[in-house]
Amino acid sequence: MKRWSDQPIVSTSLVAVNVLVYILCAVTGDFLYSRGRLDAFSVLAGQEYDRIIWAMFLHSGMNHLFNNMLILYFLGAMIEKEVGHVRYAILYMVSGIGGNLLSLYAKVTTGDISASLGASGAIFGLDGVLLAMVLFSDRKMENVTPVRVLLMILYSLYSGFTGRNIDNAAHIGGLLTGFLVAAAICLLQRRRQVAGP
Repeated sequence: MKRWSDQPIVSTSLVAVNVLVYILCAVTGDFLYSRGRLDAFSVLAGQEYDRIIWAMFLHSGMNHLFNNMLILYFLGAMIEKEVGHVRYAILYMVSGIGGNLLSLYAKVTTGDISASLGASGAIFGLDGVLLAMVLFSDRKMENVTPVRVLLMILYSLYSGFTGRNIDNAAHIGGLLTGFLVAAAICLLQRRRQVAGP
């Protein structure tokens, strides 16, 4: 029997929340979308900074939701088991926020008036977390190597840049945020282990 600490509680909860929000969006029409989509004018001129978070839980369609939730659950469950529930939740949210902040910056600098939404910035953050873990953590994960993680990231980025209506700035922002925060955590842990009690 698996221990409670080994269960992907946060990953499962995040998937459930995203699915619930999507159902609510289907029922309420544009109500939640109009209050949560990420666009530079609403956030900066309207000072609606909460959109930076709410946009992470909105999806444009069933395929968008399914693809993101599939990756979130399986990749998230693996990382959550390694780093723990609280640290995983923090890494996920911080990655999503970092992705949306870079997305906003890109919109402002390019004059892009479009709105974006989705969990993919946070999910790319998990890719960054995984890369940092295989590079800097003392813990080894079976069949997870730096080369495999890099290839996965490159393929994901390629898919984004060759697709349509993709917020690649959010992907890159999430990836960099997840990698930098996780790398800092791994390096601090190693430093403490070397220093001893």
